[in-house]
Amino acid sequence: MKKTNLLLCLLMAASVLFQGCDNNKRAGSITNDATPQKKIRLAFVAHNANDYWSILRMGCDTAVRQLGDVDLDFRTPGDHTAAAQREILTELLASGVDGIAISPIDAESQTDFLNSIPTNVLLVCADSDAEKSRRVCYIGTDNVAAGMQAAELIKAALPQGGKIAVFVGYPNAQNAKERIQGIQNGLAGSNIQIVETFADDTKSTVAQKNAQEAMTKYPDLAGMVGLYSYDGPAILMAVRSVLKVGSVKIVCFDEDNDTLAGIAAGDIYGTIIQKPFSIGRQTILCLDKCLHGDKSQLTAGKIYIPTEKVTKDNVAEMQISLKTIFQQQ
Repeated sequence: MKKTNLLLCLLMAASVLFQGCDNNKRAGSITNDATPQKKIRLAFVAHNANDYWSILRMGCDTAVRQLGDVDLDFRTPGDHTAAAQREILTELLASGVDGIAISPIDAESQTDFLNSIPTNVLLVCADSDAEKSRRVCYIGTDNVAAGMQAAELIKAALPQGGKIAVFVGYPNAQNAKERIQGIQNGLAGSNIQIVETFADDTKSTVAQKNAQEAMTKYPDLAGMVGLYSYDGPAILMAVRSVLKVGSVKIVCFDEDNDTLAGIAAGDIYGTIIQKPFSIGRQTILCLDKCLHGDKSQLTAGKIYIPTEKVTKDNVAEMQISLKTIFQQQ
């Protein structure tokens, strides 16, 4: 009798355990078969295609992998114009994106269109701003401060003063205007004179031609300043072509490989690093957080990513840091 009761108890326990496991299995099946959470659709409309933007895109992609709930459409205008950016934005809006980050090529001419973007689409500016637009926030460099840092490098390179020329892709872009303003502020009261600003439409061949023209037009030119990432290498090629390395000082922006190599060789005095990887990553993280209801990071209207001066003293460290970023992708 005791054996029979014991057997019945064991059979009942096994039945309960089996039913529990079966229920858990079916519950798990329901969870696994459930419709996955809808991903947030984001877009980033860049300025142009060069090393700076490649690094910025790596930052965006890193954030996308980290979040897991984001689809990103990263676009670069083919002809690098405000009209091309507008065409891209029109396509993106028609496709139903939830948020857009844009680096406006010509903020003044693009503001009306940016203001026409439906309010249900989250809009931020990254890298370059359009302050008069309805964008929620700007994420990127404090370009006035960066311009003042560049002025410090210029004064260190030209302690006796002299004439300098400035080179830029889009003179109407907000970031370019602010960098020039910062340089002018930083050079105020010095013996350094900006004789002319040359625009190159973000074409390195045009930038090199402009640099050659500047040295011909101003034979006593003491320095040249490149505001966009490709300008430094283009200026260096022009200076080397006329054997004026060392006599014409070069200061530029960004961490193009040729720029860093030029600094290491002593042919470029220094550059201002903008941390594009951080700009890209922070932009995507902020858009995602805001679209999930947390708008705290964007309420200030501007999120500045610190810049850094790089000269021969610390260029090797920067080259290692950049190499590490590429290896991790």
